[in-house]
Amino acid sequence: MRILYVSLLVVLTDQVSKLLIRGVSIPALGIHVTGYPLGTSKPILGDFLRMTYIENPGMAFGIEVSSKVFFSIFSLLASLGILWYIYSIRRRGVMERFSLALILGGAVGNLIDRVFYGLLFQDAPLFQGRVVDFIDVDFFHVNLLGYQFTRFPIFNVADSAVTIGVVLLLLFHHRKEPETLEEKTEPQG
Repeated sequence: MRILYVSLLVVLTDQVSKLLIRGVSIPALGIHVTGYPLGTSKPILGDFLRMTYIENPGMAFGIEVSSKVFFSIFSLLASLGILWYIYSIRRRGVMERFSLALILGGAVGNLIDRVFYGLLFQDAPLFQGRVVDFIDVDFFHVNLLGYQFTRFPIFNVADSAVTIGVVLLLLFHHRKEPETLEEKTEPQG
């Protein structure tokens, strides 16, 4: 199942980028990355693309969840379900498996933050960590139900992988079941 290398690449890229933003120190390995203070915003492509470091305590777009532990366990079970599904469709088209591998990598990347970052950075118990977000893009300006949105919600590499994976899955998912042997051998006409 070489397609899982895609998931692994997403997780590694996501975690390295988050640790560079947040900062990490592993003295035994001689690693000391300072990172940025929470709330720091630096332009990359003017005001259109910025690196803005925030931490998301909830789900996508900062939606709060009633129980972080429940949500983390649900995310873990969903990731295991996606892994099982990728295995069960191992003989289908590569794009469907690729899209699921992106979704799995993104889910695991954010799950690592939720489960371990609180302990790693000593600011929350196990399963209570916050997701590091830092990609800040000016996509649109919208007024919706009295709320004005002037920037797209800040996201990370894992969120991008999930979004791209879902779009690809919608485009390439085959709804038609493969023909059975009997259907192939019946005479036409």
